[in-house]
Amino acid sequence: MAWIKGDRVIHASRPEWGVGQVLAVEAMGGVATTQRLTVRFERAGTKALSTEFAELKPAGDMPLRLESTPDSGGLSFAPTATEIKEIMTRLPEQATDPFSTPQKRLAATLDLYKYADNGGLLLDWAAMQTGLKDPLARFNRHELEQWFGRFRIELDDHLRKLARDVRRADPAAIDAAMAAAAPSGKQALRRADMGR
Repeated sequence: MAWIKGDRVIHASRPEWGVGQVLAVEAMGGVATTQRLTVRFERAGTKALSTEFAELKPAGDMPLRLESTPDSGGLSFAPTATEIKEIMTRLPEQATDPFSTPQKRLAATLDLYKYADNGGLLLDWAAMQTGLKDPLARFNRHELEQWFGRFRIELDDHLRKLARDVRRADPAAIDAAMAAAAPSGKQALRRADMGR
């Protein structure tokens, strides 16, 4: 996709950065479809990205979120309790996309174990889930910890099923995922794969 100045984007691998606005676009030499972008993200500041490596998506393509509108200062809609539950416990598309390979879904799932129920990691997770720049403007810390616990249950269930399916299809893929995962992802995969 060709981006233009002013586009609102989400970095698919770093959703905790929030929505970003493209500030500058530069064509990369020799590769017509690759661009170098300068993007200002709500939670991560200004970043220089190459579209060859960064998976960017239009901000409007994201599922239902609790985004604040810049002019109102409040929530963009009044969510029901069911909608809040769905938003806070939903796994990101990269981990569940049926059109992606099981190995890619496994890697994306293991990457979600980088979040924890403490400090900045909890806030990064909440920002990824809600789209809010400051999740503490809507939820208190105790609520976020409770929602994270429910999210982790969903994540653990998903990982168990996915690891079982990947092991059936390609047992070597589990070992490859284990080698590439961060320590928290390795530990989760060991727990999920023990019941094979």
